[in-house]
Amino acid sequence: MIKMSNRRIRKHHSAIGKKAKQRLFRFVAPIIVAITILSLSATQAPSAQKFPINTKPTADELFAQSGTSSVTALASGNQITLNGRTLSGAWLQQRGTDGQVKTHLSDGAFRQFIGVDFLSSNSAVRQPVEWFSSNQPLVLATRLLKGYRYLDITNFAQTAGWQLQANGNILAIAIPQAQVKAIRQSQQPSGVSNPPFQSARIVLDLDRPAPWQLSQGLPITIPVVPGTATRQSTTPPNREWVVIIEGTADPALIQQYAPPTSLPNLSPQPAQPTPDPLIRQLEVVNNRTIISLSVPFGMTPQIITLSDPNRLVIDLRADALVQRNINWAEGLRWRQQFVNLGTERFPVVWLDINPRQAGLTLRPIGTQSNTQTGTAPLIQMAQQSSAVAAINAGYFNRNNTLPLGAIRRDGQWLSGPILNRGAIAWNDSGQFYLGRLTLQETLNAPNNQRLPILFLNSGYVQSGIARYTPTWGNSYTPLTDNEILVVVQKDRVTNQLPGGKAGETAVPIPQDGYLLTLRANATNTASQLPIGATVSITSSTNSADFNRYPHIMGAGPLLVQNNQIVLDAQSEKFSNAFSTQKAIRSGICTTASGSLMIAAVHNRAGGLGPTLAEHAQLMKNIGCVNALNLDGGSSTSLYLGGQLLDRSPNTAARVHNGIGIFLK
Repeated sequence: MIKMSNRRIRKHHSAIGKKAKQRLFRFVAPIIVAITILSLSATQAPSAQKFPINTKPTADELFAQSGTSSVTALASGNQITLNGRTLSGAWLQQRGTDGQVKTHLSDGAFRQFIGVDFLSSNSAVRQPVEWFSSNQPLVLATRLLKGYRYLDITNFAQTAGWQLQANGNILAIAIPQAQVKAIRQSQQPSGVSNPPFQSARIVLDLDRPAPWQLSQGLPITIPVVPGTATRQSTTPPNREWVVIIEGTADPALIQQYAPPTSLPNLSPQPAQPTPDPLIRQLEVVNNRTIISLSVPFGMTPQIITLSDPNRLVIDLRADALVQRNINWAEGLRWRQQFVNLGTERFPVVWLDINPRQAGLTLRPIGTQSNTQTGTAPLIQMAQQSSAVAAINAGYFNRNNTLPLGAIRRDGQWLSGPILNRGAIAWNDSGQFYLGRLTLQETLNAPNNQRLPILFLNSGYVQSGIARYTPTWGNSYTPLTDNEILVVVQKDRVTNQLPGGKAGETAVPIPQDGYLLTLRANATNTASQLPIGATVSITSSTNSADFNRYPHIMGAGPLLVQNNQIVLDAQSEKFSNAFSTQKAIRSGICTTASGSLMIAAVHNRAGGLGPTLAEHAQLMKNIGCVNALNLDGGSSTSLYLGGQLLDRSPNTAARVHNGIGIFLK
């Protein structure tokens, strides 16, 4: 990837502006600039993502948490309207030292709904941005409050001609309507049939700056016409991406990009594959121009904005991710870049965290505090817990939404480890331990009997004894047929119950004890646990190092330990197919300097994601000395301040748990 400084990028933009004034439009050399992977949360959007709306904090609460209670807070909320369209976005207003009202918008909403590009920065209180900018980027003041970073958009909005009005929980933003005057396209041939082109460019000429959004859609399926033969393609299908501009398009453009109305070719001969047009459709809905793109596999849109004249430039390219290094908050840096493995290039987005930063803590997070059942989007999970950042973490059963691995918070096991898989443990002093984890629990029964407890608060089901405590929830519903449930209260067996058919009858878990469930052959041990019997439990971890840490998150496999790749997926009972599959991956690691990094690795340039072996090497290449693979694929999600950094929210699956970063 070509690396450019901000100054170099601005000079490059200026050169493009001069060439665009020529009548002959031709392909311009690719520009390495910022991409914003977005999802539109408005109900009208084709692939809309509904973001949760949290209980509104009062303005006084916000400023009290930031240590700036002396500043007069006028209003705050978590909804905005953009030209009448309601969206989820945190904002607040205060009176500045000059007596004027200052409006602050969360940076996630600013990027998602306005299309503002964030440039690399070393200052945690200043954020340079570009949005239809001239040679110099704008620099906005920032402040961190209750899980969000707010940008002072007062002067930005005034310069752009916006009208801002607070009304209760809602900040109304009225933006002058833009017009899409023309659309130009070009392609740079690849020289081979697959991919159909090396890169492509679409330029939208606008009469004024306009907010824009980008969202990823589904793979495009070509309808089969009855009676015709088709040739099977070995290339994955194109994917729809949708670009939305807050403005209307010229009627001639709408007609030009209207869907074809001609009848399909009914010839019985095999249909010759023809490349899809880049622009599938253009329509204007509620004064917004919606452009549906057909993007070949292995390529992604990269969008920049230019001024004098105003243009929105959409580049389709295999290496769309742009290098970014932003000091987002004290102790938390947002980074992204391509990382090379031989001839392969992988886009890696990660957060570099100083665990010793004052006020910074890490905790496992979940969907609900009173049960271990359930899943939710990571965005919702992070916002409900007021985490400033988060990553998806452990495995779970997507059918019954139960955990499949270790989760310990504040010394309590929410879910026990399974299969000697990799885990990370930590404390509030910024110390970490990564290794393979087993929990050894023994039930001490009458007559000096020692019965092994194989699983604790787990959705993983095998023959033997499992234990469920109140941290599992208020009740336990049998996961297999014909279990025997032993009720223990205050270290004494108080009841035995037949479990019956799996999934039918919920049995209360005593708050002063736990349930033992005897599965399959272990039902024979019921006679050794008569009502009234006194029992006790001994518990320890292997490795014993895990015993020293109050917080643990399990996943696996373990990738790197003491700066050596120690990947052994088979020993952690992962299948060979899982190991060799090329897939999107999540990871967590520690570095030689003592920092923590949480990372998302997506599809390589022009191909699929990394194998586990590639993932281990990638984690080493970004500086990890101890690293753990987390749940990946559609679960992979990296959250920061109200936004997903690595993907469109509508493409991220619901997850059971995550690791949250908190800043006070």
